Amino acid sequence: MVKSISKVLIANRGEIAVRIIRTCRDLGLQTVAVYSEPDFISPHTLLADESVCIGPAASSESYLKMDKLLDVAEQTGADAIHPGYGFLSENAAFARKCAERGVTFIGPSPEAIEAMGDKMRAREMMDQAGVPYPPGTREALTDAADAKKFAGEIGFPVLIKAAAGGGGKGMRVIEKPDAFEAGIKAAQSEARNAFGDERVYVEKYLESPRHVEFQILADTHDNYIHLFDRECSIQRRHQKVVEEAPCAILDDELRAEMAKAAIAAARACNYTGAGTIEFMVDKHRNFYFLEMNTRLQVEHPITELITGVDLVEWQLRIAEGQPLTFKQEDVRRNGHAIECRICAENPAEQFMPSTGILTRFNPVTGPGVRVDEGVRTHQRITVDYDPLIAKLITWGKNRDEAIRRMHRALDEFEIAGVETTIPFCRYVMEHEGFRQAQYDTHFVQEHFSGEEILNITPDHASVAAAALLKWNDNEQHRVQKPHAVEHTNHTGNWWHKRMHS
Repeated sequence: MVKSISKVLIANRGEIAVRIIRTCRDLGLQTVAVYSEPDFISPHTLLADESVCIGPAASSESYLKMDKLLDVAEQTGADAIHPGYGFLSENAAFARKCAERGVTFIGPSPEAIEAMGDKMRAREMMDQAGVPYPPGTREALTDAADAKKFAGEIGFPVLIKAAAGGGGKGMRVIEKPDAFEAGIKAAQSEARNAFGDERVYVEKYLESPRHVEFQILADTHDNYIHLFDRECSIQRRHQKVVEEAPCAILDDELRAEMAKAAIAAARACNYTGAGTIEFMVDKHRNFYFLEMNTRLQVEHPITELITGVDLVEWQLRIAEGQPLTFKQEDVRRNGHAIECRICAENPAEQFMPSTGILTRFNPVTGPGVRVDEGVRTHQRITVDYDPLIAKLITWGKNRDEAIRRMHRALDEFEIAGVETTIPFCRYVMEHEGFRQAQYDTHFVQEHFSGEEILNITPDHASVAAAALLKWNDNEQHRVQKPHAVEHTNHTGNWWHKRMHS
């Protein structure tokens, strides 16, 4: 059954809200942006057809207020909500509330979200579907002594993981038996604080693991396809920083085997929409199910660049009940793409958050370069939200060209006012292990320290850009250009939209 969508409320902020708005406009759909008080002049509020304030800075008082979001949808006539990622994107209760209020939730069913959000339940489903997963406990831990005994049987090191977790929260690597009890308590405490669920389980820690995931699209007509793979092994605190597509170590045979398992995993929970099956691949090229993300991924642009498929567009079409118009054999890989997450963090200080006002934000352009951004010059970066401020993506005919373009783009990207992950990303692009595709999820621990940033010598382009940046900043302070003038000139109907929101 096809149900036409005419107006979409984006229940998110930053670069992903901007990304969704742009595809909606391409499709002729009206958009409603919601924003917290400090996000008043954020780009997503200016791009949308309507913008509505939903509360103060705290997410719990704004972007996580389900009933408030649904009230805004009703007031503005939005017949669909796109949750983006983070916030309420994998919240089954919110998906149900949308259905109860007659609003289309652009994502999978609440049942699929619940099934794959509970790691213990997901492991059971993967077992039934024949999808491999690492050796580990089949149920959440109830007795620490029994769990320690089991860990000894499968062999240390082991992972303690939150049953309802994700993003590295509620996870601990236990190297030796005498650290087991403390590790369980720490993991349970973090899981309880992050997810309101302290259940944890034990899993075998893999040797030299690589994080490889498959993008899935599934419609409501029982059509399932994959859009190939991505590697996301460059991580800090179990969270991704650099991703590439496709994974450089997969041959055709292993890729086909993993793709088959990914589709089986999606079918196991009757999935619909865009989703990602994440695997870990050990040094012996064995792969194991890690988890399923029942939403759009941060790194989705690299898949779009190598396949030519707009994933947000297909999220919208599938939510309308439209069938996929292409088959698996129609999907082709073209070239190589790399994404670097530009986060407001200081890599020289263990990636600590960096806050302040962006005195300069000038994204790079040029052949084979895409920037998904969610901030603008003069905007304040706070600790209230995720530190991601932009995504820098490059495409090349092959991996070497994509790396060279990324190196050039990182050198030309102008940001001032906060520390960012740009120096770290440049370090990765220059590291021989990355260039040779010989790296794993331990890259940061094994190769990087804050001192490495100081040892990177900028090229001539970087020096010139820094000099120009300093000169421009000095000129701005001298002239004292009013910020309000720049903001109102951003879009002709800005004040009109504000007065009618």
